[in-house]
Amino acid sequence: MKKILVVEDDAAIRTGLAEALVREHYQVQTAADGEAGLSKGKAKDIDLIILDLMLPLINGEEVCRNLREEGISTPILILTSKREETSKVLGLELGADDYVTKPFSLLELLARIKAILRRQRKDADKTDEFAFGHVKLDFKKHEVTRRGKPLKLTVREFKVLKYMIEHKGEVVTRDMLLDEVWGYENFPTTRTVDNYILSIRHKIEENPSNPKFILTIHTAGYKFTC
Repeated sequence: MKKILVVEDDAAIRTGLAEALVREHYQVQTAADGEAGLSKGKAKDIDLIILDLMLPLINGEEVCRNLREEGISTPILILTSKREETSKVLGLELGADDYVTKPFSLLELLARIKAILRRQRKDADKTDEFAFGHVKLDFKKHEVTRRGKPLKLTVREFKVLKYMIEHKGEVVTRDMLLDEVWGYENFPTTRTVDNYILSIRHKIEENPSNPKFILTIHTAGYKFTC
């Protein structure tokens, strides 16, 4: 369960946000001023900080600056009023990840939170190496091995597999692969994608006709699982 820290001095907003986030199955901590927010924001188990800019003791800009200067990379979503345009821009320059303008829609805020956490998860998944089954990829060296022996993938096959891994657990459509790996200017067909997937399966799967890692999702596309 993701843990969110709400740093907001307005008691009604702070309480309302906390209750709404709990209903969405997040763990919530709160702070009513910048000093407490800065202290709690340094905790390693915080997944996201919702930070008001107008805070007592230490303002939101200073909280954001101090966290980033201390190497805290926890995503920060700032809350700002329409008249605080300069502060909003400064907050983003200091390392905030996104902002929501007061008064805000709860649905919009929840959507922004989900988007930030989704990006955070994908960023965490992007490593120099990745292993599954008996296959190991080195993204920096563009090398693939299976059972410790070099596995020959074409440049395009490597890109397709890398894209599938970066989106593991998600349904990847043929159009997504065409756009991200080929680029529409090359005018390949969806059949081209199917042929590449078939070739990759024959190289990485123990039983290509009954794949374990790259699954076909009927009428939708493919999904990488491991």
